[in-house]
Amino acid sequence: MTDSRLAPRPFSRLGALVVGPSWRRMVLLRRAAAAVLAALALVLALAPAPGSGGVPVVVTVGDVAAGSTLRPGDLTVRHWPAELVPGGALPDPAGAEGRGDVGAARAGEPITDTRLAGPAAALGAPAGAAAVPVRLADAGAAALLVPGNAVDVVTVGGSSGEPVVLATAAAVLAVLPPDSPSSGRLVLVAMPSAIAARVAAASLTEQVAVTLR
Repeated sequence: MTDSRLAPRPFSRLGALVVGPSWRRMVLLRRAAAAVLAALALVLALAPAPGSGGVPVVVTVGDVAAGSTLRPGDLTVRHWPAELVPGGALPDPAGAEGRGDVGAARAGEPITDTRLAGPAAALGAPAGAAAVPVRLADAGAAALLVPGNAVDVVTVGGSSGEPVVLATAAAVLAVLPPDSPSSGRLVLVAMPSAIAARVAAASLTEQVAVTLR
């Protein structure tokens, strides 16, 4: 069996330093202080510098349908690495609140300036107007539209085959590119809230067209 005096344990060595001569205690304290300072330097080196937490970007809280008016509850701010922030990204929700989203957005998607339509009233829409996405079968007609146009939204009557006017003097807010070569163009128009739901439903089940005023 090995004599403990010939192979002292670590705690025994530490005790010997503590109760030993004062110069030994001084060496121990200096080593401990050096170890603490080294650990602190490592922590500071790995910690992000002040102001480097990323760039504020406005993103959607949940899924947002095309044509929806963005409300404070629809938006939040996340901090993204500067190299990942898309051009035109908004840093403050105030720049998007109350404006229409011209395209559908998934939760967490950044809001940029090009996907926002101006307030409907600013484009000549009636007070209390709602933004409605309408898919046009005629891509050529959609190509003639620009934001600010006034249009009538029409469809074909189910039984008579005669044109039925769904909305008059609707204001064009935005014209989106086609999702695919075979799909119609999506046009975001503003109209009185009282008829917006009917027009939106018709655009899903019927052929819809617009006439320029």
